[in-house]
Amino acid sequence: MPDMNFGCLPTIIGSMPQEDAASACNQIAHYLKDIPAWPQLPERSFLENMYVQYSEGFPGVVVENNKIYVDKTKSEGKELENLYSAYIENDFKQYAISPEYAAGLHYFLGMDSLSPKAVKGQVTGPVSWGLTVTDENRKSVIYDDVLGDAAARLLRLKAAWMENVLKKLSKNTIIFLDEPYMVSFGSAFFSVSREKVVKLMEEVLGGISGLKGVHCCGNTDWSVLLETSIDILNFDTYNYSESLTLYPAEVKKFIDRGGVIAWGIVANDEEPLAGETVSSLKDRLEEAMAPFTRNGIKFDQLVKQSLLTPSCSLASMSIDAAGRALELLAELSDNMRRRYL
Repeated sequence: MPDMNFGCLPTIIGSMPQEDAASACNQIAHYLKDIPAWPQLPERSFLENMYVQYSEGFPGVVVENNKIYVDKTKSEGKELENLYSAYIENDFKQYAISPEYAAGLHYFLGMDSLSPKAVKGQVTGPVSWGLTVTDENRKSVIYDDVLGDAAARLLRLKAAWMENVLKKLSKNTIIFLDEPYMVSFGSAFFSVSREKVVKLMEEVLGGISGLKGVHCCGNTDWSVLLETSIDILNFDTYNYSESLTLYPAEVKKFIDRGGVIAWGIVANDEEPLAGETVSSLKDRLEEAMAPFTRNGIKFDQLVKQSLLTPSCSLASMSIDAAGRALELLAELSDNMRRRYL
Protein backbone atom coordinates (compact mmCIF):
# COMPACT_ATOMS: atom_id res chain seq x y z
CA MET A 1 0.00 0.00 0.00
CA PRO A 2 1.12 3.61 -0.53
CA ASP A 3 3.84 4.79 1.84
CA MET A 4 3.43 8.37 0.69
CA ASN A 5 0.66 10.77 1.62
CA PHE A 6 -1.02 11.84 -1.62
CA GLY A 7 -3.38 14.38 -0.06
CA CYS A 8 -5.28 15.25 -3.25
CA LEU A 9 -2.21 15.65 -5.47
CA PRO A 10 -3.08 15.80 -9.17
CA THR A 11 -2.18 13.46 -12.03
CA ILE A 12 -3.76 12.39 -15.33
CA ILE A 13 -5.13 9.31 -17.05
CA GLY A 14 -2.62 9.38 -19.91
CA SER A 15 -3.85 10.32 -23.38
CA MET A 16 -3.26 13.86 -24.63
CA PRO A 17 -4.39 15.69 -27.80
CA GLN A 18 -0.98 16.71 -29.13
CA GLU A 19 0.77 15.03 -32.03
CA ASP A 20 4.14 16.27 -30.77
CA ALA A 21 5.66 14.47 -27.79
CA ALA A 22 7.65 17.48 -26.57
CA SER A 23 4.56 19.71 -26.52
CA ALA A 24 2.51 17.15 -24.56
CA CYS A 25 5.26 16.37 -22.06
CA ASN A 26 6.03 20.03 -21.43
CA GLN A 27 2.35 20.85 -20.87
CA ILE A 28 2.08 18.00 -18.37
CA ALA A 29 5.30 18.95 -16.60
CA HIS A 30 4.17 22.57 -16.29
CA TYR A 31 1.00 21.72 -14.38
CA LEU A 32 1.76 18.36 -12.75
CA LYS A 33 5.07 18.78 -11.01
CA ASP A 34 4.48 16.25 -8.23
CA ILE A 35 3.05 13.28 -10.15
CA PRO A 36 3.53 13.73 -13.90
CA ALA A 37 2.51 10.95 -16.26
CA TRP A 38 3.86 10.13 -19.68
CA PRO A 39 1.42 11.02 -22.47
CA GLN A 40 -0.14 8.64 -24.96
CA LEU A 41 -0.59 10.44 -28.30
CA PRO A 42 -3.31 8.74 -30.36
CA GLU A 43 -3.46 11.73 -32.74
CA ARG A 44 0.21 11.17 -33.65
CA SER A 45 -0.17 7.63 -34.95
CA PHE A 46 -2.52 4.65 -34.95
CA LEU A 47 0.32 2.82 -33.20
CA GLU A 48 -0.48 4.94 -30.13
CA ASN A 49 -4.06 3.71 -30.02
CA MET A 50 -4.44 2.26 -26.52
CA TYR A 51 -4.97 -1.26 -27.87
CA VAL A 52 -2.23 -1.17 -30.48
CA GLN A 53 0.33 0.52 -28.23
CA TYR A 54 0.91 -2.60 -26.12
CA SER A 55 0.65 -5.15 -28.92
CA GLU A 56 4.32 -5.33 -29.94
CA GLY A 57 5.48 -8.91 -29.63
CA PHE A 58 2.04 -10.50 -29.29
CA PRO A 59 1.96 -13.84 -31.14
CA GLY A 60 0.36 -13.47 -34.57
CA VAL A 61 -0.58 -9.80 -34.16
CA VAL A 62 -1.25 -7.88 -37.36
CA VAL A 63 -1.43 -4.07 -37.47
CA GLU A 64 -2.35 -2.69 -40.89
CA ASN A 65 -4.73 -0.17 -42.47
CA ASN A 66 -5.55 1.28 -39.04
CA LYS A 67 -6.74 -2.08 -37.82
CA ILE A 68 -5.38 -4.61 -35.35
CA TYR A 69 -6.16 -8.32 -35.20
CA VAL A 70 -4.51 -11.63 -34.36
CA ASP A 71 -3.87 -14.18 -37.10
CA LYS A 72 -4.41 -17.45 -35.24
CA THR A 73 -2.58 -19.41 -37.92
CA LYS A 74 0.58 -17.57 -36.82
CA SER A 75 -0.12 -17.28 -33.10
CA GLU A 76 0.91 -20.75 -31.99
CA GLY A 77 4.60 -21.18 -32.59
CA LYS A 78 7.93 -19.62 -31.77
CA GLU A 79 6.42 -16.24 -30.79
CA LEU A 80 4.14 -17.89 -28.24
CA GLU A 81 7.01 -19.97 -26.89
CA ASN A 82 9.16 -16.84 -26.54
CA LEU A 83 6.39 -15.02 -24.68
CA TYR A 84 5.92 -17.82 -22.16
CA SER A 85 9.66 -18.22 -21.72
CA ALA A 86 10.06 -14.49 -21.03
CA TYR A 87 7.11 -14.63 -18.65
CA ILE A 88 8.60 -17.51 -16.67
CA GLU A 89 11.97 -15.75 -16.44
CA ASN A 90 10.40 -12.29 -15.93
CA ASP A 91 12.50 -11.11 -18.86
CA PHE A 92 10.44 -7.97 -19.47
CA LYS A 93 13.22 -6.31 -21.47
CA GLN A 94 12.23 -8.50 -24.43
CA TYR A 95 8.89 -6.70 -24.51
CA ALA A 96 9.93 -3.08 -24.30
CA ILE A 97 7.62 -0.46 -25.82
CA SER A 98 9.43 1.19 -28.71
CA PRO A 99 9.50 4.95 -29.50
CA GLU A 100 7.46 4.25 -32.61
CA TYR A 101 4.60 3.05 -30.40
CA ALA A 102 5.05 5.49 -27.51
CA ALA A 103 6.85 8.70 -28.46
CA GLY A 104 5.57 10.46 -25.35
CA LEU A 105 7.01 7.83 -23.02
CA HIS A 106 10.47 8.01 -24.53
CA TYR A 107 10.53 11.82 -24.57
CA PHE A 108 9.30 11.82 -20.97
CA LEU A 109 12.13 9.51 -19.91
CA GLY A 110 14.66 11.97 -21.31
CA MET A 111 13.34 15.04 -19.48
CA ASP A 112 15.92 16.41 -17.04
CA SER A 113 13.66 19.16 -15.68
CA LEU A 114 11.51 16.79 -13.62
CA SER A 115 11.86 16.38 -9.86
CA PRO A 116 8.63 14.53 -9.04
CA LYS A 117 7.42 12.88 -5.88
CA ALA A 118 6.18 10.01 -8.06
CA VAL A 119 5.70 9.22 -11.74
CA LYS A 120 2.73 7.53 -13.37
CA GLY A 121 2.42 5.20 -16.32
CA GLN A 122 -0.43 3.19 -17.74
CA VAL A 123 -1.16 0.06 -19.74
CA THR A 124 -4.42 -1.11 -21.23
CA GLY A 125 -5.99 -3.68 -18.94
CA PRO A 126 -6.31 -7.32 -20.02
CA VAL A 127 -10.09 -7.30 -20.04
CA SER A 128 -10.44 -4.28 -22.34
CA TRP A 129 -7.50 -5.39 -24.52
CA GLY A 130 -8.84 -8.92 -24.80
CA LEU A 131 -12.36 -7.79 -25.67
CA THR A 132 -11.25 -5.20 -28.24
CA VAL A 133 -8.56 -7.13 -30.10
CA THR A 134 -10.02 -9.97 -32.18
CA ASP A 135 -8.76 -12.83 -34.26
CA GLU A 136 -9.15 -12.90 -38.04
CA ASN A 137 -12.74 -14.15 -37.57
CA ARG A 138 -13.61 -11.16 -35.36
CA LYS A 139 -13.77 -13.22 -32.20
CA SER A 140 -12.39 -11.35 -29.19
CA VAL A 141 -9.16 -12.97 -28.03
CA ILE A 142 -10.37 -12.99 -24.42
CA TYR A 143 -12.70 -15.84 -25.37
CA ASP A 144 -9.78 -17.94 -26.58
CA ASP A 145 -8.15 -19.61 -23.56
CA VAL A 146 -4.65 -19.55 -25.07
CA LEU A 147 -4.75 -16.04 -26.51
CA GLY A 148 -6.57 -14.53 -23.53
CA ASP A 149 -3.97 -15.93 -21.18
CA ALA A 150 -1.14 -14.82 -23.48
CA ALA A 151 -2.54 -11.28 -23.60
CA ALA A 152 -2.50 -10.96 -19.81
CA ARG A 153 1.06 -12.25 -19.67
CA LEU A 154 2.22 -9.87 -22.39
CA LEU A 155 0.62 -6.91 -20.60
CA ARG A 156 2.26 -8.02 -17.35
CA LEU A 157 5.66 -7.88 -19.04
CA LYS A 158 4.86 -4.49 -20.61
CA ALA A 159 3.82 -3.10 -17.21
CA ALA A 160 6.96 -4.47 -15.54
CA TRP A 161 9.20 -3.00 -18.24
CA MET A 162 7.47 0.38 -17.99
CA GLU A 163 7.77 0.46 -14.22
CA ASN A 164 11.45 -0.36 -14.48
CA VAL A 165 12.24 2.50 -16.87
CA LEU A 166 10.10 5.00 -14.96
CA LYS A 167 12.17 4.31 -11.84
CA LYS A 168 14.91 6.31 -13.54
CA LEU A 169 12.78 9.40 -12.84
CA SER A 170 11.49 8.51 -9.37
CA LYS A 171 11.71 5.62 -6.94
CA ASN A 172 7.95 6.04 -6.49
CA THR A 173 6.09 4.65 -9.48
CA ILE A 174 2.38 4.29 -10.18
CA ILE A 175 1.12 2.01 -12.96
CA PHE A 176 -2.56 2.10 -13.89
CA LEU A 177 -4.53 -0.53 -15.78
CA ASP A 178 -7.00 1.28 -18.03
CA GLU A 179 -10.19 -0.79 -18.21
CA PRO A 180 -12.89 1.14 -20.10
CA TYR A 181 -14.71 -2.05 -21.10
CA MET A 182 -15.56 -2.75 -17.46
CA VAL A 183 -18.52 -0.39 -17.95
CA SER A 184 -20.17 -3.30 -19.80
CA PHE A 185 -19.58 -5.83 -17.03
CA GLY A 186 -22.77 -7.76 -16.32
CA SER A 187 -24.42 -6.81 -19.63
CA ALA A 188 -25.40 -9.10 -22.49
CA PHE A 189 -22.36 -7.83 -24.39
CA PHE A 190 -19.93 -8.94 -21.69
CA SER A 191 -19.86 -12.69 -21.11
CA VAL A 192 -16.73 -12.85 -18.99
CA SER A 193 -17.18 -14.09 -15.44
CA ARG A 194 -16.26 -12.13 -12.36
CA GLU A 195 -13.67 -14.77 -11.49
CA LYS A 196 -12.00 -14.49 -14.90
CA VAL A 197 -11.94 -10.69 -14.75
CA VAL A 198 -10.18 -10.77 -11.39
CA LYS A 199 -7.80 -13.53 -12.51
CA LEU A 200 -6.73 -11.68 -15.67
CA MET A 201 -6.26 -8.41 -13.85
CA GLU A 202 -4.28 -10.04 -11.05
CA GLU A 203 -2.01 -11.61 -13.64
CA VAL A 204 -1.02 -8.15 -14.89
CA LEU A 205 -0.99 -6.52 -11.45
CA GLY A 206 1.36 -9.24 -10.26
CA GLY A 207 4.10 -7.84 -12.48
CA ILE A 208 3.99 -4.43 -10.78
CA SER A 209 6.13 -4.06 -7.67
CA GLY A 210 5.28 -0.42 -6.93
CA LEU A 211 1.90 1.24 -6.64
CA LYS A 212 -0.80 -0.11 -8.91
CA GLY A 213 -4.19 1.26 -9.83
CA VAL A 214 -7.10 0.80 -12.16
CA HIS A 215 -9.08 3.38 -14.14
CA CYS A 216 -12.60 2.89 -15.44
CA CYS A 217 -14.27 5.86 -17.11
CA GLY A 218 -17.91 4.98 -16.50
CA ASN A 219 -20.23 3.10 -14.20
CA THR A 220 -19.38 -0.49 -13.30
CA ASP A 221 -19.60 -3.01 -10.50
CA TRP A 222 -16.88 -1.41 -8.39
CA SER A 223 -16.82 -4.35 -6.00
CA VAL A 224 -15.08 -6.39 -8.70
CA LEU A 225 -12.21 -3.93 -9.03
CA LEU A 226 -12.01 -3.41 -5.26
CA GLU A 227 -11.61 -7.17 -4.90
CA THR A 228 -8.25 -7.01 -6.68
CA SER A 229 -4.89 -6.06 -5.18
CA ILE A 230 -4.94 -2.46 -6.47
CA ASP A 231 -3.67 0.41 -4.33
CA ILE A 232 -5.56 3.13 -6.25
CA LEU A 233 -9.08 3.19 -7.71
CA ASN A 234 -9.73 5.91 -10.32
CA PHE A 235 -13.26 6.68 -11.47
CA ASP A 236 -15.14 9.36 -13.40
CA THR A 237 -16.38 11.42 -10.48
CA TYR A 238 -17.56 14.29 -12.65
CA ASN A 239 -20.24 12.23 -14.42
CA TYR A 240 -20.73 9.23 -12.14
CA SER A 241 -20.09 10.44 -8.62
CA GLU A 242 -22.92 8.41 -7.11
CA SER A 243 -21.83 5.11 -8.68
CA LEU A 244 -19.16 4.38 -6.07
CA THR A 245 -21.47 5.22 -3.16
CA LEU A 246 -23.40 2.01 -3.89
CA TYR A 247 -20.47 0.05 -2.42
CA PRO A 248 -19.92 1.62 1.02
CA ALA A 249 -18.61 -1.51 2.75
CA GLU A 250 -16.16 -2.32 -0.03
CA VAL A 251 -14.89 1.27 -0.17
CA LYS A 252 -14.43 1.43 3.60
CA LYS A 253 -12.48 -1.84 3.57
CA PHE A 254 -10.33 -0.46 0.76
CA ILE A 255 -9.64 2.80 2.58
CA ASP A 256 -8.97 1.00 5.85
CA ARG A 257 -6.25 -1.07 4.20
CA GLY A 258 -4.62 2.13 2.94
CA GLY A 259 -6.23 2.34 -0.50
CA VAL A 260 -6.40 5.58 -2.43
CA ILE A 261 -9.37 7.00 -4.36
CA ALA A 262 -8.38 8.96 -7.47
CA TRP A 263 -11.32 11.28 -8.06
CA GLY A 264 -11.85 12.04 -11.77
CA ILE A 265 -13.34 15.40 -10.94
CA VAL A 266 -12.33 17.63 -13.89
CA ALA A 267 -14.51 17.28 -17.00
CA ASN A 268 -12.78 16.07 -20.16
CA ASP A 269 -15.49 17.56 -22.38
CA GLU A 270 -14.93 21.13 -23.50
CA GLU A 271 -18.50 22.40 -23.13
CA PRO A 272 -19.05 21.56 -19.45
CA LEU A 273 -15.42 22.37 -18.68
CA ALA A 274 -15.94 25.94 -19.92
CA GLY A 275 -18.53 26.52 -17.21
CA GLU A 276 -16.43 25.22 -14.33
CA THR A 277 -14.22 27.07 -11.85
CA VAL A 278 -12.00 25.87 -9.04
CA SER A 279 -14.78 26.77 -6.61
CA SER A 280 -17.46 24.84 -8.49
CA LEU A 281 -15.21 21.79 -8.83
CA LYS A 282 -14.34 21.93 -5.14
CA ASP A 283 -18.04 21.91 -4.27
CA ARG A 284 -18.60 19.00 -6.62
CA LEU A 285 -15.67 17.06 -5.12
CA GLU A 286 -16.75 17.61 -1.53
CA GLU A 287 -20.28 16.57 -2.44
CA ALA A 288 -18.90 13.36 -3.97
CA MET A 289 -16.82 12.64 -0.85
CA ALA A 290 -19.57 13.37 1.67
CA PRO A 291 -21.50 10.06 1.46
CA PHE A 292 -18.42 8.09 2.46
CA THR A 293 -17.98 10.12 5.63
CA ARG A 294 -21.44 8.93 6.65
CA ASN A 295 -20.22 5.34 6.37
CA GLY A 296 -17.45 5.49 8.93
CA ILE A 297 -14.63 7.09 6.95
CA LYS A 298 -13.24 10.30 8.41
CA PHE A 299 -13.14 13.21 5.98
CA ASP A 300 -9.51 14.05 6.73
CA GLN A 301 -8.54 10.43 6.11
CA LEU A 302 -10.36 10.49 2.79
CA VAL A 303 -8.58 13.69 1.75
CA LYS A 304 -5.19 12.26 2.67
CA GLN A 305 -5.89 9.06 0.74
CA SER A 306 -6.96 10.82 -2.43
CA LEU A 307 -5.60 11.80 -5.82
CA LEU A 308 -7.30 14.14 -8.28
CA THR A 309 -7.52 13.50 -12.03
CA PRO A 310 -9.55 14.49 -15.06
CA SER A 311 -12.62 12.34 -15.57
CA CYS A 312 -10.89 10.46 -18.39
CA SER A 313 -8.48 10.99 -21.29
CA LEU A 314 -7.89 14.53 -22.57
CA ALA A 315 -7.13 13.32 -26.11
CA SER A 316 -10.47 14.41 -27.56
CA MET A 317 -10.01 18.04 -26.48
CA SER A 318 -8.17 20.89 -28.13
CA ILE A 319 -4.66 21.53 -26.84
CA ASP A 320 -5.79 24.77 -25.21
CA ALA A 321 -8.77 23.07 -23.53
CA ALA A 322 -6.52 20.28 -22.27
CA GLY A 323 -4.28 22.97 -20.79
CA ARG A 324 -7.28 24.54 -19.11
CA ALA A 325 -8.29 21.16 -17.66
CA LEU A 326 -4.79 20.68 -16.25
CA GLU A 327 -4.77 24.22 -14.88
CA LEU A 328 -8.07 23.67 -13.05
CA LEU A 329 -6.84 20.32 -11.79
CA ALA A 330 -3.64 21.79 -10.35
CA GLU A 331 -5.45 24.77 -8.80
CA LEU A 332 -8.13 22.54 -7.27
CA SER A 333 -5.44 20.33 -5.75
CA ASP A 334 -3.68 23.35 -4.30
CA ASN A 335 -6.97 24.66 -2.88
CA MET A 336 -7.84 21.34 -1.23
CA ARG A 337 -4.37 20.90 0.22
CA ARG A 338 -4.21 24.43 1.65
CA ARG A 339 -7.67 24.11 3.19
CA TYR A 340 -7.50 20.61 4.67
CA LEU A 341 -3.86 19.58 5.06
